Amino acid sequence: MLRDSSADSVSVLVPTYNRPAALAVTLLSLAFQTYQSFSVVISDQSDTNEVLLRGEIRAVIRILQLHGHGVRIYNHLPRKGIAEQRQFLLDAASTPYSLFLDDDCVLEPDVIERMVRALREENCGFVGCATIGLSYRYDIRPQEQRIEFWKGPVRPETVKPGSLKWERYKLHNAANLYHVQERLGITAEKQRKYKVAWVGGCVLYDTAKLKCAGGYQFWKELPGNICGEDVLAQLRVMKRYGGCGLLPSGVYHQELPTTLPDRSIVAAVEKAGSL
Repeated sequence: MLRDSSADSVSVLVPTYNRPAALAVTLLSLAFQTYQSFSVVISDQSDTNEVLLRGEIRAVIRILQLHGHGVRIYNHLPRKGIAEQRQFLLDAASTPYSLFLDDDCVLEPDVIERMVRALREENCGFVGCATIGLSYRYDIRPQEQRIEFWKGPVRPETVKPGSLKWERYKLHNAANLYHVQERLGITAEKQRKYKVAWVGGCVLYDTAKLKCAGGYQFWKELPGNICGEDVLAQLRVMKRYGGCGLLPSGVYHQELPTTLPDRSIVAAVEKAGSL
């Protein structure tokens, strides 16, 4: 087990909206992490105060607290868009590392430990464990499974929409990561870092570096119904400090319908000129 300390503590930042059952599953997977130095901050923008009232949520919070993890839940309204919600969470983080975690993920017990280890080793801007959709376990897509491993230290990169590097996103479709790690025999004991366009769902940042790259402050410059806000933040961090994906991932998507159905305005595209 990786030795943790307050110098390497993590704020797990969870934005949520109308998903109390999925949130309970996500939080339960946090309760049994091998890495112990973390607290949880939840920004709830649900239409009702249901998250605070649901018995399954309260039960899991008690388990987290029993294991020594602080839990804060904010009823953060009115809604001003997902980028503003993420900035609100970032402002609430005072730890060296910040793990942005979607409310519909399931983590294997060693995920945070392995992510912290990788970020320590590379001293880059972020490390991501992309989500795997296990309903696609038998849907093998070799044409989408091209992977570029880092050979040597993770370095800053500039990735822009439409570029060749942008095409790396296909690796994170469906269950491609699962197929790659199985084919290559990549295990948690010998994890590997690879080049990304971006990572969705579970991303550990160096908090100071994310803030220095602007965080999600661009929410003030874009409409509230944007999507791809995590992409834009990562592209900016990656340009300054570098970032990588981690195999094996160990993070699974609950494969629920999106809570952001309007995907007509993509932050990374709107702000591509600033990359």
